[in-house]
Amino acid sequence: MLTIPVSLSAGAEESLDELDFALEEVVVTAQRREESISDVPLSVTAIDSEAMAVAQLDNISNIAVVSPSVQFNSTNIASSSGNIIMRGLGTVGNSRTFEGGVGVFIDGVYRTRAGAALESFLDMEGMQILRGPQGTLFGKNTSAGAVLISSAEPSLEGESGRYKFQMGNYGNRTIKGSYNQPLNEKSAIRIAAIYDEDDGYFEDVNLGLDTNGKDTKAVKAQLLVTPTDNVSFRFIADYLESSGLCCYGTSDYLDGAVTTLTDSLALAGGNRLPSADNEDFETAMNSRNRQDVTDKGLVWKIDYELKGGSLNSITAYREYEVKQTEVDADFHPVDLLQLDESFKSEFFSQEFTFHGEFEPWQADYIVGLFLSYEDIDMDRNLYWGQDAQAYYDASLGAALSLPPGTVSAPAGLWSHEIMEATAESRAIFVHSDFTLTEQWNMVVGLRYSEEEKEGEFGRDFFDLQLSAFVDPICASLGLASPCVAPANPFTFIGIQPGPAYKDDMVDRAFSGTWALQYRPNEHAMWYFSYNHGFKAGGVTVDANAAGQVANNPDFGGTPLDPAYDPEKVDAYELGLKATYWQGRARSNVALFYNDIEDLQVAQFVGLRFTILNADSAKNYGVEIENLVQMTETLSANLDVIWMPYAKYGEDDTISDALSDQRMRWAPHVAANTAISMDVPLSDDLSLTGQLQYIYKSSRFASTSIEGIKLGHLDIFNLNLGLRSASMGWVIELWAQNLADKTYSTTVFNSPGQAGDLNTYLGAPRTYGLTIRGEF
Repeated sequence: MLTIPVSLSAGAEESLDELDFALEEVVVTAQRREESISDVPLSVTAIDSEAMAVAQLDNISNIAVVSPSVQFNSTNIASSSGNIIMRGLGTVGNSRTFEGGVGVFIDGVYRTRAGAALESFLDMEGMQILRGPQGTLFGKNTSAGAVLISSAEPSLEGESGRYKFQMGNYGNRTIKGSYNQPLNEKSAIRIAAIYDEDDGYFEDVNLGLDTNGKDTKAVKAQLLVTPTDNVSFRFIADYLESSGLCCYGTSDYLDGAVTTLTDSLALAGGNRLPSADNEDFETAMNSRNRQDVTDKGLVWKIDYELKGGSLNSITAYREYEVKQTEVDADFHPVDLLQLDESFKSEFFSQEFTFHGEFEPWQADYIVGLFLSYEDIDMDRNLYWGQDAQAYYDASLGAALSLPPGTVSAPAGLWSHEIMEATAESRAIFVHSDFTLTEQWNMVVGLRYSEEEKEGEFGRDFFDLQLSAFVDPICASLGLASPCVAPANPFTFIGIQPGPAYKDDMVDRAFSGTWALQYRPNEHAMWYFSYNHGFKAGGVTVDANAAGQVANNPDFGGTPLDPAYDPEKVDAYELGLKATYWQGRARSNVALFYNDIEDLQVAQFVGLRFTILNADSAKNYGVEIENLVQMTETLSANLDVIWMPYAKYGEDDTISDALSDQRMRWAPHVAANTAISMDVPLSDDLSLTGQLQYIYKSSRFASTSIEGIKLGHLDIFNLNLGLRSASMGWVIELWAQNLADKTYSTTVFNSPGQAGDLNTYLGAPRTYGLTIRGEF
């Protein structure tokens, strides 16, 4: 067991300099300036490009290998369901305009959707994970934390490059490369590209296709210009496109009351049922479920060194688009519901910061201005499948003894939805680090933010299928007779058409930080911090955001308010960072407590999406990160989070699934541990390897379903390689989920199938061979 000293003797301090295999210093930019990770008064995990490569961290989906405190979930469409969760907090659920509680920043540019980082990390230099609210320097939507990802920069020092060739199971093929070339003494270019293909690990037994896979192509070009010693310009342009049969391959979790009916209809239609054993990774679809993604952008960075400090500017424009066609939206071999859906975001941001020093107060400070604008256009077509009429005749007509033809669901288009949203942000901020004495520092930061959101939902087509059997349907809907009674099944059960609407909201909020640091010596640092985080509210954009049929003015109803309130977090943290054992060991310990007001939660209930504000929530726990260099060739790390309390408050306005219940995706205990080696075989060759173990205790896996709890998870990852120091290459054999553990990542209600539950599964054992290197 590793022990953490609160002080070190003078002899121990001297011996640090004598050891030739002490741990290297880790430099981070968590406070928007370069400094040792041991000097930062917050919980930070940082890894470089080499560690990312060993961990097979090729996109955001695998981020849990970095820290047990963080995880990523994504279900059917990443633009709406890609969620990063940190210390049990963050966006959970599925919604088109729901921004994350963990902010993702790539090259200093905020990504409004975490799913945009799902496709590929191309030519990245490193990643930093900042836990807890980052209210001052990174602004809104960092109420749970922030993930900072940085590209390798162009260099003036000479020609260089990187390459990677990889082959693995499930059709994995990857070719990746980057090249750096100085143009002259003051400018350089860097170009990177990738081609990556993956068949997916689900087999569709109806279509005879592999599914949940994709092919990705991307390119990134950078130009660095330094016209003078104190001015630099950096231009970044990137383009990515991805396509494949994704992402509706799921498995059955629990049969419902209509499962026998849906199975019989599927078999009668000539379809097969998938294996009941989830280990077989079989699914059964009625359509191809094609997804096409494009993600492109431009970034212009200016750094200007002045006599009294530095002025920095980041200007960015991005487009992120997801199109899904031929989607089997019922997640079942029966052909009930299909859809086409599109999502497109155009985003512009501008940030100015000035970094300076105020010598009379021995203070380093940053002042800044941030502006952004996002425009979102969405579109959805809904189609009845070939089995829809028979299904609703049996499930609704027969159950309620309705006259024949009362419910009508002919195969084909029955609704076309048009959705739009905008988001405008403005903020000013200041952050300062005061040196009080040689041992004491104080950090103070404040940010003022204004958020304007607008959301709009409408239809240009909805097939009501008017019926002559007026009175029975009116009565079932609770409407006065006489009335015009539609026989669309979703209308009959009171779900659609919900009200069309256009709504807006404005949030104004302060967020900020205060921290006190104490250094008993140069190898240990205590800190206590308070952070107030702010996550902007918004307008839900969905077919039922303003209510259901009973709320539709066309049927005499009153629409509900589709807006939801901002989320606010008060976070307290007591931490210790210490280096000891002659510089061979480093431990970071943090005790945290979060008090959340109006926690935002997205829910999917049967056939509709909602966003609610839980009046209150609290969580607390302890994180421990340990890294030790045991010998010159062997190192180990052990990272643990224990969170004994993480609950939504008792609240009559939210569902029983959440009120006074434990937070979703918040295990009591999670841990990552690894042993790594680098053993010289000769003057040039060395044997490298890493064995990693990941553990998560049981956890709830749905915001909508009460009592569904996933069992504990334990996964082994292995990497074994041969490295040439002179040639710069590495040959690696690797395996993820070495023991081939089958496990669920989330559970959800099967649309329109009462009580039936489906589940998304984590990746089975994947393995392959990689050749990578630098020159």
